[in-house]
Amino acid sequence: MLSASEIAALHDQLTRVWHHVPGDAVVDVPPAAGSSPAPDANLDWLGSVARLHRANFDLWHIEDEARAPGATDAEVAGVKRRIDRTNQLRNDLVEELDRALLGWLEAQGLLNPVAQLHSESPGQIVDRLSILALKIYHTREEAERADAPPGHAGRNRDRLAILEQQRTDLAGCLDGLWRETLAGARRFKLYLQLKMYNDPSLNPAIYRQPGKESSR
Repeated sequence: MLSASEIAALHDQLTRVWHHVPGDAVVDVPPAAGSSPAPDANLDWLGSVARLHRANFDLWHIEDEARAPGATDAEVAGVKRRIDRTNQLRNDLVEELDRALLGWLEAQGLLNPVAQLHSESPGQIVDRLSILALKIYHTREEAERADAPPGHAGRNRDRLAILEQQRTDLAGCLDGLWRETLAGARRFKLYLQLKMYNDPSLNPAIYRQPGKESSR
């Protein structure tokens, strides 16, 4: 069964671990009873959740590199390309989550094609929860920073309370959507992002470069 509290706990656990291990270290996702929405272990539900969170984790820190005051133009350009690749992966993983859920629902005969359509898919909500987990972690760091100027800790404690409430609200929305989907009262669809910027046949900034043959 999809559980927002379990997802949030995994986000927090992995965020803590990844901040204290080498960037290329592999962190196993611990198995949890009932963690997968299907009895088939191949679905690897929490593994997919963890991979999406890793993409957001990497994006957060790659973007920080571009904001470093001493970054050169060449370094910023390289970072931009890494951001594009990682963001493409992030979008692919959101779709992977939704495909897994829709596949399981179809196999169980739980897809109601006439139920009210929800505008946001579970995968998109999990993505938003992942980003909130990162904001919470870094805001808590700022609230506890020993060398911060006066007022900094209090301001970040206020921000932390807001972020935690937002996550609680969003987690409740995810649980509600899944509960209503199982009951046949609501449905969601796979929304393909169809990104164009990484496709050399679709991005004019690439295919219109001098010396490159146009793909149109």
